[in-house]
Amino acid sequence: MERIPILKLGDFLLVTIQVDMHDQLAITLQDDLTTQIAKHASRGVLIDISSLEIVDSFIGRMLANIAAMSKVLDAQTVLTGMQPAVAITLVELGMSLSGIKTALNVERGMEILRQFSDQSYELQDANGFQE
Repeated sequence: MERIPILKLGDFLLVTIQVDMHDQLAITLQDDLTTQIAKHASRGVLIDISSLEIVDSFIGRMLANIAAMSKVLDAQTVLTGMQPAVAITLVELGMSLSGIKTALNVERGMEILRQFSDQSYELQDANGFQE
């Protein structure tokens, strides 16, 4: 079965989609990512889609679902590298991708995840929680 690699980078998971996504691959990615978030107690997920030239409504919904599931598992999702044609298609399809932060590239996406993680830890400390 075809799978998209998920790399662990500290508290974060990095997914770089280098192939055209089809429906089954998107479902497998969703399942794999939620499993890895829970397994590693990851604080964030960065999904790089710079290689994707086309995203249909199903893939758009799957990305939104991944973000929603990640949030329930206490992880922020950042989507990077969106091609202009993909952004136009998603807007034309009426997809807002709520819950997903976006960045132009992986470096900026990692900055967003670090900021989220730092704010989360500060909030935990302010409320007296310990890790």
